[in-house]
Amino acid sequence: MSKQPQPTISPLKNFFAGGFGGVCLVFAGHPLDTIKVRLQTQPKPKPGESLLYAGTIDCFKKTLAKEGVKGLYKGMAAPIIGVTPMFAVCFFGFGLGKKLQQKHPGDILTYPQLFVAGMLSGVFTTAIMAPGERIKCLLQIQASTGHIKYNGPMDCVKQLYRESGIRGIYKGTALTLMRDLPASGMYFMTYEWLKNLLTPAGKSHNELSVPSILFAGGMAGIFNWAVAIPADVLKSRFQTAPEGKYPNGFRDVLRELVREEGIGSLYKGFNAVMLRAFPANAVTTHCIGYKPALKLIDYLSLSNRSVKCYACSCFVPTEVFF
Repeated sequence: MSKQPQPTISPLKNFFAGGFGGVCLVFAGHPLDTIKVRLQTQPKPKPGESLLYAGTIDCFKKTLAKEGVKGLYKGMAAPIIGVTPMFAVCFFGFGLGKKLQQKHPGDILTYPQLFVAGMLSGVFTTAIMAPGERIKCLLQIQASTGHIKYNGPMDCVKQLYRESGIRGIYKGTALTLMRDLPASGMYFMTYEWLKNLLTPAGKSHNELSVPSILFAGGMAGIFNWAVAIPADVLKSRFQTAPEGKYPNGFRDVLRELVREEGIGSLYKGFNAVMLRAFPANAVTTHCIGYKPALKLIDYLSLSNRSVKCYACSCFVPTEVFF
């Protein structure tokens, strides 16, 4: 059971702070995400041929040599547009999940309850995450295939809609949900567990040192991806496959991967994922993004400031919102 009473943070405050944390995470983690997706989606070589990418370092070198630094940021517009509100909704969902399980404000939540609250955040994010992931993955791999079909995220959306309607844009939604439900639950539960573990007796979470917070956030990211990566591999394969290749969805992708490349193929891109998970989640979400944003909101709400209401032209104290 969690040692510390869970601080009451409004869902709306979580929404804004999480959105800023999402922006930071995208900028920090996108290059390794591009490498991860390219490793996950590279085709099986024909007899006598070698893999397009021998591993994380080889993919990094070949991407830089062929496309320059810009190649590592291919498809980043889609996460900026989609993943940013996704992070906001993620923290909003987690805050709501905690509130729904608390009979009274400040109730201590058990670790299973924190896991459930984290899973609820995954449900909230899927509607935004699935199309964003679909567009991002298609843009990330097209340069490596040698065929440039999409000129950018909007062109990608238009072509997908023209070819398959809204279902084409949301292809892979079930796999996104399968990935994010357990992964989000694991992320938030692990973060709270590590904070409790690292907090000295008689102290509060607010007194944790920066290295402790970095470690807790980074390890939570690693636990998140340790759970998520098999479903993420299936999702990347399915979302970038030609229309009609996998008529039975993830079951066909799973059968093909295991039959042709073995069970280890479900962990393609593992090194890139883990290299990205620790620093991105440690630094951006908890030290540069989410936490400072919460502090800024607290400062605004406690300093008796006001914002203009454009509905009636009056000025409303920020405490109303936070």
